[in-house]
Amino acid sequence: MSHHRATRTELGGLAVDVAPRLLGGLLATVVDGAEVVLRITEVEAYHGLGTGPVADPGSHARMGMTARNATMWGEPGHLYVYLSHGIHSCVNVVTGSAGSAGGVLLRAGEVVVGSDDARRRRQARTRDRADAVSCVPDIRERDLARGPGRFGQASGLRHPVDDGLDAVSAEPGPSGSVARLDLLDEPVREVASGPRVGVAGVAGTATFPWRFWILGDPSVSVFRPGRGAR
Repeated sequence: MSHHRATRTELGGLAVDVAPRLLGGLLATVVDGAEVVLRITEVEAYHGLGTGPVADPGSHARMGMTARNATMWGEPGHLYVYLSHGIHSCVNVVTGSAGSAGGVLLRAGEVVVGSDDARRRRQARTRDRADAVSCVPDIRERDLARGPGRFGQASGLRHPVDDGLDAVSAEPGPSGSVARLDLLDEPVREVASGPRVGVAGVAGTATFPWRFWILGDPSVSVFRPGRGAR
């Protein structure tokens, strides 16, 4: 399968329309001199206030622009990197036009280049939360970037220093990190969709089938409903 550098035009639509187009694409990062390339296998779309025909109550930008979500309102192709639960840096591709808010959360992927560096990053984070190095688990290949927090760890991108990084121009950000997004020349055909994972209320139900994944791929995360999303 062949890829090409993503363009702002390709990312300029509504997040829910752009999201499945990212599947099978590659996010390549260079952080602290180490390159990791992740094949994207699972994504979720989010719209901000006034974006699209339906209000999205599950979006960080549902109430408008804030200091936290400002990157979502910028030009497409930048990365919105936010902190989840005060621990995990999660990576989103900004979509739409500047002045509207859209983002596609990169929920899961397969490490295709830099497995050792991705594993080191994952284990370093595990050691931070464990009593000793001996507690570090043997991480399976499919689990290196399975879930948005793990994807962020494997990529090496960090909040807040890499928030706003441009994955279209691939120019280094303030921290020196580089990210590049490549898309498949021919979109993936075996794509499934359904409710978003762990999103509370109606935003996490079949009313918003805005999660997309490659059917049968082992790196796709397990679905779990959010609070009240039944």
